[in-house]
Amino acid sequence: MTDVIVRGAPAEYVIKVDALGELEEKLKIRGINRVLLLSGVKSWESSQDYFSPFHEITYHHEYYHGECTIEEVQRVSSLATEFGAEAIIGLGGGKVLDITKAAAVASNIKTVLIPTLASNCAPWTPISVMYDSDGTMTHYDIHPAGVDLLLVDPVMLTAAPVALLRAGIGDTLAKWYEADVQIGRMQNPLPALEVAHFTAKKCADIMFEYGEQAIADAKNQVSSEAFIRVTEAIMMLGGMVGGFGDQYGRVAGAHAIHNGLTSAPESHHALHGDKVAYGILVQLILEEKHEEMLRVQSFYQKLGLPSSLNDLNIPAHRIDDIVARSVNPNETIHVLKDRPITAKETADAIEYLEKLNV
Repeated sequence: MTDVIVRGAPAEYVIKVDALGELEEKLKIRGINRVLLLSGVKSWESSQDYFSPFHEITYHHEYYHGECTIEEVQRVSSLATEFGAEAIIGLGGGKVLDITKAAAVASNIKTVLIPTLASNCAPWTPISVMYDSDGTMTHYDIHPAGVDLLLVDPVMLTAAPVALLRAGIGDTLAKWYEADVQIGRMQNPLPALEVAHFTAKKCADIMFEYGEQAIADAKNQVSSEAFIRVTEAIMMLGGMVGGFGDQYGRVAGAHAIHNGLTSAPESHHALHGDKVAYGILVQLILEEKHEEMLRVQSFYQKLGLPSSLNDLNIPAHRIDDIVARSVNPNETIHVLKDRPITAKETADAIEYLEKLNV
């Protein structure tokens, strides 16, 4: 029997206008009286209009230091312990939330997440993507427990840069292609894997149907039906794919290419979802699904997602380094076929994309 550990959802998830107004009451219900609040500088500034002041909760506010590294997690965990925090509230984007989850686990306290943008499924998942101080992805940690409380105000999310929503669409589209290549070929998948597979397909369907409109509405800061559908698909449905699919629903070729891209210093300024979106195209070429690759590429052109290294401002001379990292024996690119993926075929796929986009 296939081994699958299900980590399906946060203990409580609320998405509605003025969701942050319920924060103090929800903390009190959980017996939480002291919290460490971790944020980015921009996320803290942009969220002030949505926060209600605490009356009974004591808190200490701290800014994160830029990367989700082992050292940063240890620093935040130590701060939480010294303050006597009973929970860490993470306010911001994926890296802030990943640090919060890891530090709360290290401190054995509760995790409360308030995303300020919809760029990935970090708010939903009990996972932290770890980097070194140079911004190169090193590994990801799976935590033993899910998020305790996730609060989302869709109106607040419309104030985030549109580029981050666009990257979230790319990252979420990968859920389908990376889950399908594994679960889709199973003869009798477990019910949890069937849930993951169905949810992954729903992710792609919503992106293709509502993604372009959601981008247009986000530019006008309108919390429309399309915007909310895409937001929930990015955070909730995207998180459910890995939550129910475990290793069969998380990553395959697209994320392996993303990891390879992080070896190029020029990629560190590109958003996670943009790099994953590019990785989908490479994965589809490696799977010999050229018609689907062209369909996805056409969708990218409508949204402004990258279709080449040039779009990511990564020079061609980095290809060898990208490929070497992508086809590392421990990388997930090798689930694409019943044999290891070679460096040559991966380089050929990347070079094909470059010629296609000249």
